[in-house]
Amino acid sequence: MTRKDSDAAASTIDLAASAREVGEPPKRGRSRSAQTTRANILKAAKKIFARDGYGGARVEKISKAAKSYDSLIYYYFGSKEKLFVAVLEEAYKDVFEAEKNLKLDMTDPVQALRTIIQFPFRYYIDNPELIVLLNSENLNKGKHIAKSKSADQYSGPAISILRNVIEEGQRQGIFREDVDSKHLYMAMTALGYFYVSNRYTFSFFLNADLMEPAEIEQWGNYISELLLNSVLKKP
Repeated sequence: MTRKDSDAAASTIDLAASAREVGEPPKRGRSRSAQTTRANILKAAKKIFARDGYGGARVEKISKAAKSYDSLIYYYFGSKEKLFVAVLEEAYKDVFEAEKNLKLDMTDPVQALRTIIQFPFRYYIDNPELIVLLNSENLNKGKHIAKSKSADQYSGPAISILRNVIEEGQRQGIFREDVDSKHLYMAMTALGYFYVSNRYTFSFFLNADLMEPAEIEQWGNYISELLLNSVLKKP
């Protein structure tokens, strides 16, 4: 056997091993294993894309971080671009799931609205990698997320949660009748996003550590009062 034949045989064995792992899952255990493998790849990809950006992320880096194989990434996702789209979709889903699980007392729409207003800011603080992913995609003018078939399905329900609180406040005569829920949603998201995405430069510029708990608390309270005052009926 020649050296070339030997290398080809070794490659075939590696691919065969990968194929056995991701092949047709006749058993429930294998199906669970495939789901775990896919989830591990997504988790690793999110970390690498957030660290290196879309351009700097490499499939081999992702497979190494996932303790997997390049071939499995292509099997499950088809390409690096499709993997990035899947990461963005998962990120949007995670945000919506967290917002959906907020404990809101609809009998107190003011407090409920305060909770919703602070949610994006608090989420970005706890998940700063999301900021990096979104910054990277905006640098690419949204060309990857535009190919998603599911990411846009979360905006409507998310705004509906806000709208339900606004409508309850209007029913109780607390909030103005002309509140635009979409614009309010954009404002509360932007105020949280800007703080976290610019935390390093603004900390230097303002000579203050914006990630200190006291600074975070002050900003959370400020944006909730600012936006609450924009929707409350004037006496």
